[in-house]
Amino acid sequence: MSLRRGAVASVVVVACLAALSGTAGAVTQPVAMAAPYEYLGWGDPQPPTQVMAATGVHDLTLAFILSHGSCNPEWDGSRPLAGGVDASTITAIRTAGGDVDVSIGGWSGKKLGSSCKSVARLTAAYQRVVAANGLQAVDVDIEHTEVTNARTRQRVIAALAALQQADPALEISVTFGTDEAGPDGNDVSMIDQAATLGFQPYAWTVMPFDFGAPVTDMGATSIDAAEGLDADVAAAYHLTPARAYQHVGISSMNGKTDETDETVSVSDFQAMLAFAQSNHLARFTFWSVNRDRSCPAGSPTSDSCSGIAQPPYAFTSLVAQYQG
Repeated sequence: MSLRRGAVASVVVVACLAALSGTAGAVTQPVAMAAPYEYLGWGDPQPPTQVMAATGVHDLTLAFILSHGSCNPEWDGSRPLAGGVDASTITAIRTAGGDVDVSIGGWSGKKLGSSCKSVARLTAAYQRVVAANGLQAVDVDIEHTEVTNARTRQRVIAALAALQQADPALEISVTFGTDEAGPDGNDVSMIDQAATLGFQPYAWTVMPFDFGAPVTDMGATSIDAAEGLDADVAAAYHLTPARAYQHVGISSMNGKTDETDETVSVSDFQAMLAFAQSNHLARFTFWSVNRDRSCPAGSPTSDSCSGIAQPPYAFTSLVAQYQG
């Protein structure tokens, strides 16, 4: 599994009028807006309630739901939706005053979009995930063959459209990779299909990293990618650029990425935060809390550290500041 995995590519479903989360006295906001990814399946994950107490972040995106067998959603494709460690973690987060966005997909593993061979079956699988955990927000991280295979990609979007129609208050985000200037042809086709179906996610979220070519300023390039996404969303839904930004998100990666020539610094996150605040983005998040700490001396970058010198939770603390 690569460091990003799941990167995050992803889908958060709809409506800023959905039930909102937050501790007493806190500014209420959509669950998905500032919910960094934590992956309980690897990377020596920190206790989520400890993360919340240390950073002020209210909500977390827990990853990943995959398929076990044929069209059977489970945590990591191997742990039950209810009654296991993941469910107890969700309870603990809610008891501490927060909530969860649950991410479906990622880079690795068997995807529901591929294993569920009809729109109806895939929609039902998504609904099982929502019902099992009483969710207000889901993220579909659509990557790898889920996004490059046209039939699978179209099935995912059609199922999400049906999910939204059945549950309009659910926040749905769709997360996916990006080129430096914005979405590629597969991504634009996905956005256009959604608009044709009348499906507008709460957030279309790009993952501006792992570009495959040297990038010296990851903050500026991430903003370029978000601006490109804004133009595509505005065109597909016939919105003004300002209105389209309210359905645009950034999901970055902290520290060293999967590319040896990419480093996303704290100052890059500060630039992204300022951009998100100026344009009122729907979502500002990153992969992952597991990596939000320096590596031990002499250790390489891994799934449990960022590969750069940083205070613990430096990136999570910045995301926690975002309130739209």
